[in-house]
This record gives sequence, C-alpha cells and structure tokens, in this order.
Amino acid sequence: MEEVAATAGVSRSTASRAINGSLRVSPAAKAAVDAAAKLLGYSPNRAARSLVTRRTDSIALVIPEPDERVLSDPFIGATLRGISAALAPSDKQLVLLIVRPDDSAGRISKYLGGGHVDGAVIVSHHRKDGLEDAVLGSYIPGVFVGRPFHADDLLHYIDVDSIAGGRLATQHLISLGRRRIAHIAGPQDMTAGMDRTKGWREALHAANLPSDLFAQGDFTTASAYSAMNNILQQEPGVDAVFAASDLMALGALAALRDHGRSVPHDVAVVGFDDLGGAASASVPLTTMRNPVVEMASSAVERLLYLLDKGAVPNDHPSPIVFSPELVIRESTCGAGTMASLAASHHSMSKSNGKELEPCPS
Repeated sequence: MEEVAATAGVSRSTASRAINGSLRVSPAAKAAVDAAAKLLGYSPNRAARSLVTRRTDSIALVIPEPDERVLSDPFIGATLRGISAALAPSDKQLVLLIVRPDDSAGRISKYLGGGHVDGAVIVSHHRKDGLEDAVLGSYIPGVFVGRPFHADDLLHYIDVDSIAGGRLATQHLISLGRRRIAHIAGPQDMTAGMDRTKGWREALHAANLPSDLFAQGDFTTASAYSAMNNILQQEPGVDAVFAASDLMALGALAALRDHGRSVPHDVAVVGFDDLGGAASASVPLTTMRNPVVEMASSAVERLLYLLDKGAVPNDHPSPIVFSPELVIRESTCGAGTMASLAASHHSMSKSNGKELEPCPS
C-alpha cells in the first residue's frame, strides 16, 4: 500500500480510502491510485482487509417474496438492474436473500446481525415480515425501497409517491368522462398497495364519484384476471379500471377481452410501473411511470454513504420520494387519438398538483 501511495503521489491513508471505495477521495486521486495499483500489480486481500476493517465488502438485497415472483416480476428485475449499476464503481459484492413466506424473521435478523454483510437494501416488504424490526435491531444500516410502516424518522427509504400516482391515474380516467371507475388493488399489507388505493379513493371522492368497485390482487396477472371477472359480475357497466401494477393491468385486459369488452371504447385501463411490458401489451397500456431503477440506485448510494460516513445506521433518516409520471397510450385514448397525439408532439406528462388534460380529439 505504501508503494502504491508513493507511486500515486498521495498519502497512505488516501491510497487506502481510494482502494477501499471510499467516497471521500477526489476523482483525480482515485485515478492516480488506480493507475499506480495497476502498474505495480497490486490487488487488496479481501480476507486480510476484512480482519482489519471489520467489513465484509458485501451488502444484502433482501426480498420477502416467493421464488416465482423473484424470477418473473419486472419490478424486482428493474431493482436488480439499479442496484448492480450503483454497486459497479464500489467493488462491493451483492448477496441475494430471498425470504419465503414460511421463513421466520428471526433467521434473517440473525443473518444481518451476524457480520455476514455490511448493510442491506430491502425491497417489496410486507407489514408482518419482521424486516423493519430486523433492521432497527441490527447494528448495520439498512435502506428500504418503498415506504416502511414505521415512522419516517426511524428508517431510511426511497420511494415513489404512490398516493399521487393513484390520484393522477384516476383523475386521467375522470377527465375522459369515465364515471364507474374500478380499482384492482395491490396487497394491502404493503405500503405501495395501500397508497395507490388511497390515491384512487381521493380522486373519486373529490369528483363526487363512488369508490365501491374494489378488488384486491397480489401484483400478479392471474390475480387481476380473477379480480376483473369479479368486478364485471358486480358491475357490468364498469367503464374504467385503475390497476395497481402493469402485470395486473395485463390480467384485466385479458379478462375484458374474454368478456367481449373493447379497450378503451367500453372500458379504459390504466396500470402502474411502465417497466417494459406496458408498451407492448395487446392494447398498449396507459400507465404511471415508476422510476424503479433510479430508486434502487439511490438506495445503494444512500447505503454506501452510511457505510462510508460510519454513522449510526438509522440516525436522522431523510427519505427520497420520486414523483410518478403519467404515460398515455391506447388503453385510455385509442389508436386514433394516439396518432393525433404523436402528430402534435403533445406531452401528457403532468406533475403532481397540475390539472390533467383529456386525450386530444
């Protein structure tokens, strides 16, 4: 290390921080140290360094979901992309922890507190999975992707404003003249599911419209197909649906097709996420853009900051909350109006608090 420092023209402590991925090193010093290490053929011994620093150079990604969802859900895939991109410059290793429904919270808590990782990012958490208590009871820092249930001043988290997203999606449907607007909700033991439902209700109540057409899914296509069938049995005159995820919106589209309903002529449909499948759906899907990759990257950046700062893991957290964006496609506007939209280069993206426009005529 001293040879690397001398060759780079920096102090030994600066060389050590640069090689260990510290954020408190200037880009010029980092480049000089990297060049010196390459010239001298130096590479750090992770095991020896861990003994000195008491760091593992590993962080955990904790996902309390069944295996099949971890492998198939685009939200989790986008989360992995964001985390990998943010970790790439840091030389940290990622450990994937899948918490199955029958797993005990104590096992994960023991792992997080056992010195196996330096910190954790938790995604897709549920009210009773015990992960919030596990992070609060651990000496390592943790950052949640998605608002936790504990008070804001206890845990670090990155989120999208799902209440605003649910409100904007529903306001868009109301602006089109739709009056029987159903909601296929996400799990109500997750803050994302709760918040999107809350936004849907707020928009309907503000417009003096009923909010009785409600069915719950689990963010999967199959659950939404069943939920849409139930809604159609309850109210054959339903003319719009806001689904709390794009996967569930795809299930709604399939059910509507099987019932002979035209989208958007008979029923307009809005989803939530815009992670790839929305644009290529059988009817291109209007949706709320959820910046999952950016949120996951921000969670890792926050975690690396906490590790570098050496702060108390949950000392004065300040959440980062992204704004959702409405992306208009044919499932609410139809092919004709979308062609008009493209021809006029008219943007339908509206920030929270601004009045929404209906589809162009």
